[in-house]
Amino acid sequence: MHRTVRGMPSAVVVALSAGLLTATAPAAHAASGATLPFTSVEAESASTTGTRIGPDYTQGTLASEASGRQAVRLAPGQRVEFTVPRAANAVNVSYSVPDGQSGTLDVYVNGQKITKTLAVTSKYSYIDTGWIPGAKTHHFFDNARLLLGQNVQAGDKIALQSTGTQVTVDVADFEQVAAAAGQPAGSVSVTSKGADPSGNGDSTQAFRDAISAAQGGVVWIPPGDYRLTSSLSGVQNVTLQGAGSWYSVVHTSRFIDQSSSSGGVHIKDFAVIGEVTERVDSNPDNFVNGSLGPGSSVSGMWIQHMKVGLWLMGNNDNLVVENNRILDTTADGLNLNGNARGVRVRNNFLRNQGDDSLAMWSLYSADTDSSFENNTISQPNLANGIAIYGGTDIAVRNNLVSDTNALGSGIAISNQKFLDPFSPLAGTITVDGNTLVRTGAMNPNWNHPMGALRVDSYDSAVNATVNITNTTVTDSPYSAFEFVSGGGHGYPAGNVIVSGATVKNTGTVVVQAETQGSAKFSNVQATGVGAAGVYNCPYPSGSGTFTLTDGGGNSGWSSTWADCSTWPQPGQGNPDPDPNRNLAKGRPATATGSQDVYTPGKAVDGDANSYWESTNNAFPQSWTVDLGSTQAVRRLVLKLPPSTAWGARTQTITVLGSTDGSTYSTVVGSTGYRFDPATGNTATVSLPAGTSLRHLRLTVSANTGWPAGQFSEVEAYLAP
Repeated sequence: MHRTVRGMPSAVVVALSAGLLTATAPAAHAASGATLPFTSVEAESASTTGTRIGPDYTQGTLASEASGRQAVRLAPGQRVEFTVPRAANAVNVSYSVPDGQSGTLDVYVNGQKITKTLAVTSKYSYIDTGWIPGAKTHHFFDNARLLLGQNVQAGDKIALQSTGTQVTVDVADFEQVAAAAGQPAGSVSVTSKGADPSGNGDSTQAFRDAISAAQGGVVWIPPGDYRLTSSLSGVQNVTLQGAGSWYSVVHTSRFIDQSSSSGGVHIKDFAVIGEVTERVDSNPDNFVNGSLGPGSSVSGMWIQHMKVGLWLMGNNDNLVVENNRILDTTADGLNLNGNARGVRVRNNFLRNQGDDSLAMWSLYSADTDSSFENNTISQPNLANGIAIYGGTDIAVRNNLVSDTNALGSGIAISNQKFLDPFSPLAGTITVDGNTLVRTGAMNPNWNHPMGALRVDSYDSAVNATVNITNTTVTDSPYSAFEFVSGGGHGYPAGNVIVSGATVKNTGTVVVQAETQGSAKFSNVQATGVGAAGVYNCPYPSGSGTFTLTDGGGNSGWSSTWADCSTWPQPGQGNPDPDPNRNLAKGRPATATGSQDVYTPGKAVDGDANSYWESTNNAFPQSWTVDLGSTQAVRRLVLKLPPSTAWGARTQTITVLGSTDGSTYSTVVGSTGYRFDPATGNTATVSLPAGTSLRHLRLTVSANTGWPAGQFSEVEAYLAP
């Protein structure tokens, strides 16, 4: 689901450094994520003659959509060589090529080039969804797989070499694929009804005939490639079974499209690969669109290049979706679109979704007693890893979610309705044992970040009991737990219990409370907090308070962000991605006084047209910025708005510095600096060698153009 616009204070996206890690659930609790038949190796950890890119969290950049926010770019002739982590005979590669290009990767096993190549293309990438507020071109990566034709062992080397086009390699999945399964006794083969396993002929009618003939039994899809030109309907009381998802492949962008079914549909062990190259929400370009009926199941499937994997409406009571791979969808991986009862979605792997990877949306009727359990989700690039939009007695257990991008948290528990009639959250919402890695993102509509785990009273108050237990949040670029009313109305988010969480290396805060409500926190232990423990600033101003109750056992996050007029920015716990960056940009700023709306943060917001103005007629006035850590600053660039409406002026400024925020010393004595629109309205201040400061203070004692201190931007650099 996509998000709508909400007006909030501004903040600045900061690219952070992120390393690879192995995330584990809290002790004495089940491990998070799916049990997978493959082992993934990040390209940036392999040897390469190419160029490592990232880490980067900035929306619209290639690295921001990569696993681990890093990848390896290969020019033609360059290679990346992986050390095989396990016995394998197949590899799947997540990659990106420039828009409009295609090519191949040569494959080498222990230095020997094999005859097979890996085709790469931009055909399914670079998706534009201009109707979604805040969206930019996204979905840069794609996946390509290859049976090697030989077995390799742990420690062997597999290299990928670009041939005629630039290829950025993100991650490689190594797998030992079992031999193709044989035909079940008594089953009806689609080839017996005329299906063409070469993929040349149209096999649609053969599939329909086989389904009709096999009622109560099994339709067998032998190894081969089968092309369907229209969707299947009337599917009920039948099993569709293949020889394995690497062998039996159906090529269609619409596999099953039906509004109802008597049920008993079991789909297993083959691949459905589509040709969806854009997102058209009015088109049913889905693996399953509608209903499979009660008592059905989907297992062992490889689903790729669809709009949505499963968009489920109508009666799907007690459906089980398990052990599947859903890759490269332009929208959701799976959406329980209302009326889901007793549905279990478990042990699936999802990568590179263009919207929520897994969602429940209680439209028309509530999703009830349904769960997402032990799924592994990587790189949703325009929404959440897991989203629960309304519903009654829902569970989200033991999932592993990593690398969410714009408009998305790792997990969202939300009353955003999108359409009516909508059933808000009710009963008990259980969020237990989940691990969230590098999740949460800047929301360009809000102009501030979304937390790794978000409780959102978007369109109505959260009145359900929300139990969030045994959570691990690691390397969130911003906050761990967010409480917000995303529609900007200030509806309360209450009845929340957070217990047994481990939070490591949050960029900003542990708790980001932006609406009225309450939550009780127990045994939440944090380390590496970037800015402060708590941001507690309900919006709109005056709408109410958010009450945090200390249930005991909490540690590492007792401080509170003091200035609700500015957003905390990722702090010193994250390595600097760019030694040449402006150290002051987006950092907390204060002043001895401000005039009207011209607040201190306007001088570090990256916008030269906004500005801080001190209290008028009250010299001297001081403006101070906290750089987050002690820095050897050598140069300042001071700016006023570039408009010629600003007449030339001279401001008399003293530069002071402090390492602790309380004791300041003079760095550059009182000096007059000329600001002239004819020369850009900027002034440069050189600081002496040996300068070391965390808190930078500018004291203005005179201004020939206005009776106040004024700065539109204060920039601080390490380079002289």
